[in-house]
Amino acid sequence: MRVVTWNLWWRYGPWEARQKAILAVLRELRPDVVGLQEVWDGGGANLAGWLAGELGMHWAWGASHDPGFWQRRLGDPGVGIGNAVLSRWPVAEQAVLPLPPGDGDGGRLALYAGIDAPGQRVPFFTVHLSSATDASAVRCRQVTALAGFVAEHTGDGPFPAVVTGDFNAWPDSDEVRLFGGYRTAPAVPGQVLMDAWDFAEPGAPSVTWDLGNPYVAGTFGPSVRIDYVFVAPTGRGAGGHVRGVRRAGDGPVDGVWPSDHAAVVVDLSDGSVSCGPASPGRSGS
Repeated sequence: MRVVTWNLWWRYGPWEARQKAILAVLRELRPDVVGLQEVWDGGGANLAGWLAGELGMHWAWGASHDPGFWQRRLGDPGVGIGNAVLSRWPVAEQAVLPLPPGDGDGGRLALYAGIDAPGQRVPFFTVHLSSATDASAVRCRQVTALAGFVAEHTGDGPFPAVVTGDFNAWPDSDEVRLFGGYRTAPAVPGQVLMDAWDFAEPGAPSVTWDLGNPYVAGTFGPSVRIDYVFVAPTGRGAGGHVRGVRRAGDGPVDGVWPSDHAAVVVDLSDGSVSCGPASPGRSGS
């Protein structure tokens, strides 16, 4: 099972050209499930819905409950923002968790999608945490809420929880360690979620916020990994076991960089999941 997480940089920069570049990357990757952040919605269209239609996937959408922070930055009050999930299998259920707000950048959320993969339910989550450099305490509150949300929706099926997203935090930060629950006490007792990059090949390029990206080059450094896929630990060969990790979307497509973030691609053992053809569909509103 191929899982991708990607922050799509909303409607910043050359967004129409970037939209095509995003599609090209995802089409080449052929993912099974994708967690997306900074997804735009407006004018009767939704970026995730368009991507799902082009890729023949199902989709779920969670709109920000307080998009004003983003709209003021863009100068357009008519464009919404949120998280989304694309899936090659139907989305049987979904839920949204509004996260504790940061200082002036409210409206962050987590989206749960229960994926009806063949033979089993896959509990899949995608999240976007506060971005201020000094907001580690805020992000700790957010991951505590997120951990409870994951525990509430994981269920007792054979496939472990898969949590994707832009955490806006370095791998050794308090919030990432707290959410993982294996380098410090977990936010939910007994709940452990492994950073999939721990299974990457040593030395593999890992940064997802990269000063080599022209959209990032004028910002503060250094380059760092702030985008994650977490999965509850399972035995080798069992559903959810990490088989490989890499970046994608980390260069231009026909001269256009798709986003200010690189994507993270994780291949998981699918257990009893078989890979049939995808069919179009939608879940969400």
